[in-house]
Amino acid sequence: MTTPFKKIVKSKIKAKKELSEKEKEREKIKFEIAEELGLIDKVRKYGWSGLTAEETGRIGGIMTKLNKDAGRKWNE
Repeated sequence: MTTPFKKIVKSKIKAKKELSEKEKEREKIKFEIAEELGLIDKVRKYGWSGLTAEETGRIGGIMTKLNKDAGRKWNE
């Protein structure tokens, strides 16, 4: 069983390790969506854990839709 992509990214960020291009792209998309939803200030102030479940779910849902439309699969 492989480790889900988002867990790998999260652990690398926590350990301050360099992200791959694919990982950087995922994080960029996540930040762009947060900005579009008006949540970027909250993320910068409190971090991702400062978001509510509803806010996090909206970001995840939009990411899933965008990835599906673009044909991207993170866990390959």
